Amino acid sequence: MNATQLRSAIYIAALCGLYLSTAMLIPAMVDLYYGHSDWKVFAACAFMVGALSLTAAMATRGPPPVFTKRMGFLLVNVLWATFSVVGAIPMMFSGPQLSFAQALFESVSGITTTGSTVLSGLDHMPPGLLMWRSLLCWLGGIGIVALGLFVLPFLRVGGMSFFKMESSDTGDKPFARLATFTRAFIGVYVGITIACAIAYDFAGMTRFDAINHAFTTIATAGFSTHDASFAYFRSDAILWVSSFFMTVCSLPFSILIVFIVRGRLDALRDPQIVVFLGYLLFFSVSASIYNHLANDVPFHRALTHGVFNFASILSTTGFSSDDYLGWGPFAVTAAFFATFAGGCSGSTAGGIKAYRFVIMFGIIHNGLKRLIYPSAIYSVRYGTQTVDVEVQRTVFLFFTSYIFIWFVGSMALSTFGHDFATSTSAVLTALSNVGPGVSDLIGPSGNFATMNEGSLYILSLMMLLGRLEVLSVLVLLLPTFWRT
Repeated sequence: MNATQLRSAIYIAALCGLYLSTAMLIPAMVDLYYGHSDWKVFAACAFMVGALSLTAAMATRGPPPVFTKRMGFLLVNVLWATFSVVGAIPMMFSGPQLSFAQALFESVSGITTTGSTVLSGLDHMPPGLLMWRSLLCWLGGIGIVALGLFVLPFLRVGGMSFFKMESSDTGDKPFARLATFTRAFIGVYVGITIACAIAYDFAGMTRFDAINHAFTTIATAGFSTHDASFAYFRSDAILWVSSFFMTVCSLPFSILIVFIVRGRLDALRDPQIVVFLGYLLFFSVSASIYNHLANDVPFHRALTHGVFNFASILSTTGFSSDDYLGWGPFAVTAAFFATFAGGCSGSTAGGIKAYRFVIMFGIIHNGLKRLIYPSAIYSVRYGTQTVDVEVQRTVFLFFTSYIFIWFVGSMALSTFGHDFATSTSAVLTALSNVGPGVSDLIGPSGNFATMNEGSLYILSLMMLLGRLEVLSVLVLLLPTFWRT
């Protein structure tokens, strides 16, 4: 790592800080519109962050270095750290007057689209603060998809660049130019957001709620404008609208773009889509039947809440319409294991992700067959594509690192006095970017407000590790990385 690369990373981070300072004017205008004095906080923070970012950008401006993997790892970490700190600044000075640890946790949760919160009394919070939380989620969602589509594949720690788009009639790329693809991606992301907001509005939400929840639904983030989350609305129509958009945004955006822009139905044959929809169907239906039989809940109501809550968990959104921890042991166990799974690569969802399960199953299946035919040669397949050895190695490296960090994080959190269920589920939900855990304290009817600052710092780190696919953060711990 040399000085030129560090300077360039700081320069790009300063530009992103400048963009975020401009975005702060949106909640300022919202507060001004509703007559809330917090508009001054957001305006002052926008000016302060903008001035500091502009100064840093001018001081570090220079010729760009060659983009290498080492530069990519550094840039990813610096950018997400910048987003997190800048996003926390207005929260420390607005309505609730959060401490730095609380504000950082809330900001990281938004930027990483996790949806965990330390705030209570959301129904009476300043509208600008609610909009800022939702906006952080939405902007984080754009960054996450871009990260999965353009950066992580280059770094070979995530994404699906290893495989060409499957097609029955062509092996060509869906778009010849990156600029065309980028415009299509932004257009689809914005278009789905608008469609979601309109659907929420028609289903019965207020305009303010519809916009905020559209931002956090499309980003699969889970921040709500009400303490009761979606239970506040008491509307099956709203739950089904949300379930649909959470599921759609758990699918690879590259495939959604090809499907929407080019109308190619064959794009939906990606194996990870089949796997994701398969375990979504299994968890939703089985939990619904269990809730119906065990608690004598009418089946249509059990199905509505089952689909919504497990779509929320598996898409790593974190909304809730009911306290599913009260449905019974089977539902709690199902929610715990669903927290691991996550959505698809190249989406706003977190978790281990479906494509890794496809590859791991192929590796295990081939390994078992070699026990019978030791001399046979089997290739791991992903649809019609062959998965190379390096990708197989990376998938298992990610999985083992994920489990190891979960263990270490759980042990660290337990030193602050949290019980086993709270420690393990809090770290798991942070790593998977889901939101609620499976204990009474941090479950769907609770939040993280009672956790001390040390616990919040640990969980903030876990959220960043999970969102950046673990390996791209761990590589910075190697002395080799910093040697020139």
